[in-house]
Formats: sequence, C-alpha cells, structure tokens
Amino acid sequence: MALPLRALLGFLFLLLVAGGLLPDHVQAWETGHRGNGRSGHGRNPPVHKHHRPKFKPGPWINAHATFYDGGSGTFGGACGYDDVVNKGYGLETVALSEALFNQGQACGACYEIKCVDDPQWCKPGQPSLLVTATNHCPPNYYESSENGGWCNPPRHHFDIAKPVFSKIADYTAGIIPVSYRRVPCQKRGGIRFTITGNPYFNEVLVWNVGGAGDVVSLQVKGNKNLKWTPMKRMWGQRWVTDAMMVGESLTFRVRASDGRFSTAWHIAPKNWQFGQTFQGKNFM
Repeated sequence: MALPLRALLGFLFLLLVAGGLLPDHVQAWETGHRGNGRSGHGRNPPVHKHHRPKFKPGPWINAHATFYDGGSGTFGGACGYDDVVNKGYGLETVALSEALFNQGQACGACYEIKCVDDPQWCKPGQPSLLVTATNHCPPNYYESSENGGWCNPPRHHFDIAKPVFSKIADYTAGIIPVSYRRVPCQKRGGIRFTITGNPYFNEVLVWNVGGAGDVVSLQVKGNKNLKWTPMKRMWGQRWVTDAMMVGESLTFRVRASDGRFSTAWHIAPKNWQFGQTFQGKNFM
C-alpha cells in the first residue's frame, strides 16, 4: 500500500540528514542546537567559536623611550596591579604614553623594545627588552613634545621602569630612539580574578592574562539569579558592577583585543568572600 504523503516526506528528510545533503543553514542550526545542550530560552547564551588564530607579534614601529623611578608597589599604579612583582609581571614593566595607553585598555599588553640608531647610548648587540604595560605616562602640555612632553599625544613613547632600562641603553642617555612591537604575553597558570568591594559595588581586578594580554570586555554570570552582566572598566584592569554577585557561584568571560574569548566557568564557589582571588582558563 502506498505510504501517506506526510510519511513519505518525513522519510525523505531523514535520508537527506543521513546523507549530509541538507542546505548549510539547516545543518548549522541542527549542530549548534544540539551542541549547546540548552533551549533558546536558557540562561547561558551559546558560545560562538571564532576559531581565531593565536596572538602573534606585530610589526616594528619607531618610537622613543625614557625611564622612571619606582618600585614593585608603584610601577602598576594606573593599571591597578598594586604590586607588579606579586602579580607575576616582575620589574620588566613600562608606562605608556597617552596615545598607547588608550584609557587603560592597553594594561597587560606585552611589548618587545630595542634601542636603535644611537651608537653612543644603545647597548652593543641590540639586545631587546620584553615588558608589560602596567602604568600610564601622562601628557605634559606645559612642555613641548620634543622637549619634556614626551608622552603628549600623538607620540608613541615608553617610560621604562628604571631597574630594567639599563638592559638596552645607558641611563645618562635620558631619551633614546627605539623600535617596538606587540608580542604575545607568556604567563604561568590561568587568568586571575581578584574580587573586592562590597555587595553593592563589586570590583574585579583581572590579571595574568596571556596571549594579547589586554582585556577589552568582562562579563560575569551567577548560577542562579545573576544573568550574563557586562562589567564596566573603572580604571586600568579594574572592572565594576552594582549587580548582586554575593551568594552565587560566579563565571567570568574575558575578551581580549584580538577578539578571542576565555570563559572561566563557576570558578568562584557560592561562599566566595571579598578579597579572594580565583583562577580561570588562560589564552594560549
């Protein structure tokens, strides 16, 4: 007996699925729906894999550099790192000029710097210095950009921590011509999230970020009432929200400037306390 038309159409559809002959947009929806494991009304949005390549060194760019005094407790000031040695950055740090600092977004970015075109002051063999951006060199509009206002926009300028400046040039040089490029940040362990503040003003410091090293956005999510919530950059790599985070297991999602995401699922337990630090997956 002939099959009813509806049954016949269903049978043909199954054959198409089995043979991989469905149109691309249908197959993509089916795969994404099953892979997410949740309905479209679930609390967790689907995570779209961008398949972006790992962060790679950028082009060499000409700039200038000076040095400034300080210590482990001051070299991380404008980025909020408190103590750059305890945070794993060491003293190989740099304060960025206004044009490079980008209102704190560049905090955590890593650079390779070489002293160039100055045989009198550059160390022989052109050694390079690997540094992390942890501070801001503010502009000085009372001085010319060519004489004292080194960090005035649009100049690309590096104010290098004095203990490491001598690796590439002599202190007596004052200011030196350099070439620099962005490089991947190599970190041990995962991205760290230090939670401070109070129940009505939560603050999270993001540090030890690998790959591009910087953070352009941060989201937080709880396991119960707190939906995915964007946090706002307060300054440097300190992010804030007045959403209620207390009493929930917390998940953080970090986005770097190269477009890659890292999600640290449920790293803070329900009984987390202010002042504690938690570790999530890092960029490779």
